[in-house]
Amino acid sequence: MMLTLIKNAEVFAPAPLGRPDVVVAGGRIAAVGDNLGRGLSGELVQTVDAGGRRLVPGFVDSLVHIAGGGGEGGFDTRTAALSHRRALGAGVTTVIGALGTDACTRSLRELYGTARQLCASGLNCYIHTGCYEIPPPTLTGSVRDDMVLVDSVIGVGEVAIADHRSSQPTRSELAKLAADVHVGGLLSGKKGVVCIHVGDGAQRLQLLNQVLAGSELPIQLFYPTHINRSRELMLAGWDFAKRGGVIDFTASTTEMLLEMGEIKASVALRLSLQQGVPLQRITLSSDAQGSLPHFNPGGQLDGLQVGDIASLHGAIKEAVSAEGIPFEQALATVTANPAAILGLPAKGRIEAGADADLLLLDADSLAVQSTMSGGRWLLHEGHWLARTPFDHADAK
Repeated sequence: MMLTLIKNAEVFAPAPLGRPDVVVAGGRIAAVGDNLGRGLSGELVQTVDAGGRRLVPGFVDSLVHIAGGGGEGGFDTRTAALSHRRALGAGVTTVIGALGTDACTRSLRELYGTARQLCASGLNCYIHTGCYEIPPPTLTGSVRDDMVLVDSVIGVGEVAIADHRSSQPTRSELAKLAADVHVGGLLSGKKGVVCIHVGDGAQRLQLLNQVLAGSELPIQLFYPTHINRSRELMLAGWDFAKRGGVIDFTASTTEMLLEMGEIKASVALRLSLQQGVPLQRITLSSDAQGSLPHFNPGGQLDGLQVGDIASLHGAIKEAVSAEGIPFEQALATVTANPAAILGLPAKGRIEAGADADLLLLDADSLAVQSTMSGGRWLLHEGHWLARTPFDHADAK
């Protein structure tokens, strides 16, 4: 079995650990400690001298439209599927795939197949069953069965509320769906989450609050995203998080959306921490491959942009450089926090026994220079090492 020894790195787990050695074996982190390199040599040991770069966990992106999204403006507004190289090159090693508005020309089978393809390319990929609407589409005939019988299904979503594109669910409908996820999680040993797409409607989080007030469901079951859509929604999100819930900010945005009242994810993170929201209840996601509307000066839709998975890395850099947030705190929102919320205990941390999903970042610019997933360097010192069958065909 090949061992990888990483030395002379500033290790963030995401908490700062100094410069311990990190040993990788069998796809996992075997050990973290001082002077582990003594006695490790030979053909089966790869030694990587990080030269003072930062060694961090691979990013966990909790919302990606891996099979493509969009479509709200007609068939020509459908977005493309996620590229595994785009994700890995941006430091993302784990993605959660979901459907969006379109569950007519997009399907859960397509989502599942795309997830398996991305896994074969080196990404760690999980999916949500369902979509914007209630009752949701499923793979097996029920949400609970999907949770129990399909290993890669870890929740349901995005379920849309406060949005004209939602199915306008009632409190009872949402409560029953969440109960299925909750019990399915209990039976399968999964955390179970209900990913909630929150639109720009005036109801904001009222429906979630009504479900919680009228049921025995735990608040941690719900995972609302796009909370930085407006100042008013963010205020509601702060209250939700301070009561024990979790909130997610979307990193992909446009200048026009910001002019219309959306708040940059990095700014939303700073403001939330200043308001006393516990760090562990905040995450960032990219909403990659989702469609972002662009409007002309007259306020009419004249085109779309596509959510970018690299926005997650960009938001972390902005949080540190522009908002003054300590690196380890910003890092937690895309590593340990989403991993814990999603019930993926082997992800998002650098510690013995964790999965060996690791990044080497430039110490100053934080640029991604190497990406390891499952103990294998897929991108190393700027060079792609992993090949797909299509790469092989092109090389002939």
